[in-house]
Amino acid sequence: MEIKRIPVLSDNYVFVLSDPQQKVAAVVDPAVAEPVLDYLAEIDAKLVAIFNTHHHFDHVGGNQKLVQHFSEVCVYGGAEDRGRIPHQQVFLNEGDQVEFADRVGQVFFIPGHTRAHIAYYFSPTISGEAGELFCGDTIFAGGCGRLFEGTPAQMVSSITKLRNLPDNTRVWCAHEYTLNNLKFAITVDYQNVDLQHRYQEVQIARSRGIATVPSLLGIEKQTNPFLRWDSPAIQATAKMKEPARVFGRIRGMKDQF
Repeated sequence: MEIKRIPVLSDNYVFVLSDPQQKVAAVVDPAVAEPVLDYLAEIDAKLVAIFNTHHHFDHVGGNQKLVQHFSEVCVYGGAEDRGRIPHQQVFLNEGDQVEFADRVGQVFFIPGHTRAHIAYYFSPTISGEAGELFCGDTIFAGGCGRLFEGTPAQMVSSITKLRNLPDNTRVWCAHEYTLNNLKFAITVDYQNVDLQHRYQEVQIARSRGIATVPSLLGIEKQTNPFLRWDSPAIQATAKMKEPARVFGRIRGMKDQF
């Protein structure tokens, strides 16, 4: 399974999964259709699946046009998003599986950013290889999504599921927010040497127009404050220790940053 990252809108990423041998493709969170259609034409692939993580328009805005071009495409989304994702046909719950090419994707129900958010994790087929996590707007490189429809407790529970995946999991988040996320992270975890090094590396990368997605989950565990509510440094900044309260305090600080 090959993965193509396509930048769209101001800071979104759309991910196209492809199987060159079978000439088929799937797309994750198509904000817009045109760049996806152009790439599918370039690789001569038929679109067979749309994997949506949640209903926000900058994740489903391309569904309509893609379905018009590929009438047999299957549109997947969370069961709780029924009626909110255009052309949704499959309604997924925690523990369900999806298949594409030679890979099986595990579905995680991860409410918080929205009440119906899901993620897709494609485990590696060969030992030692990286798994692929498509987590929408739940975990970002260096940050996390806003709580539009969920609570801090829900988000802690959701991120815990993802945090338990292997460290070499590649995190395909849907926005290029990394530099600003790390600017904030340093203000709440300023003695974290790993974070300081990462911030310097990202500054250089972004100055050269280099994407920071995918990230590695192991790096997020070391440097992303929203995966570190049990870190003494983050607890000291929040002035509390209960996970949901720590997370809520840090998220509130980021909202005002």
